[in-house]
Amino acid sequence: MEAELAALAASGATTLVGLMVSDAWTQTRERVARFLARGEETDGVDEELDASREGLIAARDGEDPDAAADIEDEWRLRMRRALRADPAAAQELRLLLDEIAPRTADVPTVTVNNSVSGGTQNAQVIQGQNIVGLTLRY
Repeated sequence: MEAELAALAASGATTLVGLMVSDAWTQTRERVARFLARGEETDGVDEELDASREGLIAARDGEDPDAAADIEDEWRLRMRRALRADPAAAQELRLLLDEIAPRTADVPTVTVNNSVSGGTQNAQVIQGQNIVGLTLRY
């Protein structure tokens, strides 16, 4: 059960951080704050969410992936603590994520496993699907 809650918390944090820098943030911020406040006043959570959003925007503008990853890690831990404290919150978080997560139902899931072996490769390696009209000059 712990692994499931950890995966749910990670999914929640990834969705949260992705929405922070999207046009949908203003519509979802209040709902996320209510979930994280767990029935308490949302003012403190609102401030934390706003500070994280500002930090995330600054990290992405400054091309600092470590700072962006730190922000996501903080929210993953916060969600994980909320789920541990109230296991019933897992269902609530699942429903919230289903409603606010970007819709990808039209995009098929593809798993690709590649292996390059047999020594040193001294050329470009390109992976893709449906590549048309590609010209490479060395």
